[in-house]
Amino acid sequence: MLSLSRRNMALYAAAGSTVLLAGAYVFQALGYAPCQMCFWQRYPHALATLIGLVLIAIPSRTLIALGALTTSTTSAIGAFHAGVEQKWWDGPASCSGNVDGLLGLSGQDLLATNVLDKVVMCDEISWAFAGLSMPAWNAILSAVLCGMWLIALRRS
Repeated sequence: MLSLSRRNMALYAAAGSTVLLAGAYVFQALGYAPCQMCFWQRYPHALATLIGLVLIAIPSRTLIALGALTTSTTSAIGAFHAGVEQKWWDGPASCSGNVDGLLGLSGQDLLATNVLDKVVMCDEISWAFAGLSMPAWNAILSAVLCGMWLIALRRS
């Protein structure tokens, strides 16, 4: 059985974040505009990718622990976002169907036509596969990546 070193396992986990981040941009290029919560899920993947690059030069248990933290963070955001899409709980007022989020906007803001096509609602499912939306898939796959980081952390 092939046994991966701590460093290699962490690098595979970082590569997984890189693939998920690239996938998000591919979906965006295909016309699936991201909402605000989608962007929130991208930041930890970008950080995990950066951690992987640093790990190439500087092996560090602390960096591996940070990698686990980043993927657990994006997994949690993805799970929360999936719940918002399913209407299990309210999402941010700025990108959910809650009209109270519009109360702080001026009449000029509401009538501006240059931003209407850029507003993507966080509580609407734009794409799903096997009954799971993109945030749900991100939550699941990021949890797997977090497990990989944690396995790497435990290796000697």
